[in-house]
Amino acid sequence: MLYQTVIARRGLAASLSLIAVAIAAPAVAQGQPTDDASESEEISATEDDLHNRRISPDGTIIVSAEGLRQFDLLAGASVIEGEELAENMAGQLGEVLASQPGVTATGFAPGASRPILRGFSGERVKVLIDGIGAIDVSNTSADHAVSIDPLTAESIEVLRGPAVLLYGSQAIGGAVNIIDKRIPRRLGDEAIHIDALLRADTASDLREGGASLDVPLGGGFVAHVDGVYRETDDLEVPGFVLSSDLRADLLADAAEEEAEGEFEEAEELREAANAEGTLFNSGTETWALNGGLAFFRNGSTLGVSVGVYDTFYGVPILPGAHHHEEGEEGGGEAEEEEGPETVSIGLRQYRADMRGDFLLGDGFFQRLKLRAGYSDYTHTEFEGDEVGTVFDVEGIEARAELVQNPDGALRGSIGTQLYIRDFAAEGAEAYVAPNNTEQLSFFALQEYGNGPLQLEGALRLELTDVKSVPLGVERDFQSVSGAIGLAYDVTPEFRTGVNLSRVARAPSAEELFSEGPHIATQQFEIGDVDLKLEKAWGVEVFARGSLGPVDLSLAAYRQWFDDFIYLSETGEEEDELPVFVYLQEGATYTGIEGEMAWTFLDTPGLDLTADVRASYIDAELDNGFNVPRIPPLSLLGALEADAGNLTLRGEVEWFGDQDEVAPFETATEGFTFVNASATWRPFEDDPTLAVILKAENIFDETGRRHSSFTKEFVPLAGRNISVAVRLSL
Repeated sequence: MLYQTVIARRGLAASLSLIAVAIAAPAVAQGQPTDDASESEEISATEDDLHNRRISPDGTIIVSAEGLRQFDLLAGASVIEGEELAENMAGQLGEVLASQPGVTATGFAPGASRPILRGFSGERVKVLIDGIGAIDVSNTSADHAVSIDPLTAESIEVLRGPAVLLYGSQAIGGAVNIIDKRIPRRLGDEAIHIDALLRADTASDLREGGASLDVPLGGGFVAHVDGVYRETDDLEVPGFVLSSDLRADLLADAAEEEAEGEFEEAEELREAANAEGTLFNSGTETWALNGGLAFFRNGSTLGVSVGVYDTFYGVPILPGAHHHEEGEEGGGEAEEEEGPETVSIGLRQYRADMRGDFLLGDGFFQRLKLRAGYSDYTHTEFEGDEVGTVFDVEGIEARAELVQNPDGALRGSIGTQLYIRDFAAEGAEAYVAPNNTEQLSFFALQEYGNGPLQLEGALRLELTDVKSVPLGVERDFQSVSGAIGLAYDVTPEFRTGVNLSRVARAPSAEELFSEGPHIATQQFEIGDVDLKLEKAWGVEVFARGSLGPVDLSLAAYRQWFDDFIYLSETGEEEDELPVFVYLQEGATYTGIEGEMAWTFLDTPGLDLTADVRASYIDAELDNGFNVPRIPPLSLLGALEADAGNLTLRGEVEWFGDQDEVAPFETATEGFTFVNASATWRPFEDDPTLAVILKAENIFDETGRRHSSFTKEFVPLAGRNISVAVRLSL
């Protein structure tokens, strides 16, 4: 079914072109000189210092996503790797990145938390694995986990700004790019290389471990295998599980039930209102296994990998929630039933990937970069022990990019990208009709200038077809997105500039075809098959680089949306669930984010660094209402001392009140977390071993994320002590 429409339509030509190029490129590479050491080093290089300095000495933020490695005018990035990644490790991607500037997380449950960038989530944030989408359903609903385990990552890049549109209009808010080693990235000079991480904590009784093995096989071949296992229990939380407003509502309901003589129901409501200390049904169990093989020759490489990701996690449910189920055929009216005691989700993804990077010589094009991924994904929602709804997704994403040989001051690349997804759901709450999405894209990026003034432009054309055969609906969209940026090198190490962009995004199948109850989110969701293209103008002013001992990254931005698509609560109920509908309205997003690291003491035996981060977003609809679930002002201040084999860090995270809310949305109180960590390297001259001790939320404060659908009954973790051991040899 997945390929039927491809053969019948434009996808066939693009697929054949990609295959032909993939077959021909190695032959081209074989003809290159064998002494091209510089190109081989580029293929196998690592950015070892990025976790210590997010901004390189020349002011350029180096990232690994294809097409953004050399070009940084339009793109800003935060990069987490090494010990910083180990220190911030969590089971879900959103939690790993939640302290980065301009980033928060959906925080739906401990087992499902996706990144939110600049207030955007879902269809406006692209999650990538080495430049290719995750091909799961984490973008469609907040209760769906991201099918990537951060423990397998070598580094994680948060990409912002208009250049990210090279990876799709779904990256209008930014992208998160996970760099892993499932396809080996370098030949290496070791007979065998092992990376491992073991970690445990107190708040969730975490037990997790992961390891990877890279082995050169000779003849330019390198093999890789990695595995991960993680298990957690119900999360420990401070004080009452429910917010004060929700507790008051339940206690009032209990009093009404008691007045009517319903003593058992009243007691259940009081018990739910007074629950404290533990978030019921929030445990998780996850495992993953990947294997890959890569070939390196004459500055070129070609590799493949296969893997499986499996997770099972509990979904906390709003206390007292229940829903209707339709009676059997001919059974008359629907009967009301109490909702399940527990809702949980089991997810498994089988995935295959290919990456190629081929040196083409001294002609107009220097390199051909190929990337493709295939996913077979199944996601099952359980109601108690019974299977509720099963979601199946089969998809493929592939891209080919030609990188030009630099010609004086001109540099650039052009490429094409293909995305196909086949979606089906079965069960009582299959709220999205079966559908198929095909998207064919063409993109280009050009940069001119060697400094101090540089100009850059990006352009993307997308042809998108979204259809549902059962509904008899098919929508075709053609969109053009573009960006232009101008940067000025104030010094060789510090750059300022401005970016302008115009982005258009086709509505997703979920936004078009949803209609029905979704038990995991406790919502009745209704899409709109008549949704139009979502379009936005954007402007961004930035400054980034080094000013002596200070590393600085600062950006201010504004986006004006036409036909902004959002999910809004109506105040009505259907099947005992609140009704949420997809609407379109003009909207304006305004924000500022920044990070500064100042090394104010630099001596042979001790470095002292102050770290400050801040984010603020304001988002309003043209009708005067606020956009739902926008994060509040947040600040982070930290002091870090590095004494060689020992690094100590203390930090304070402050989140303000959020009372600028959408209709039917409640305000959220601010909170402050105090955290501390210590990293010990027993062998200072050979940092292959590190022990990381971390204390989070030391004062056991209650915190709730305004961006979360479940904030009223899913607080953040209480005091948490964790220990991790990181090994690389």
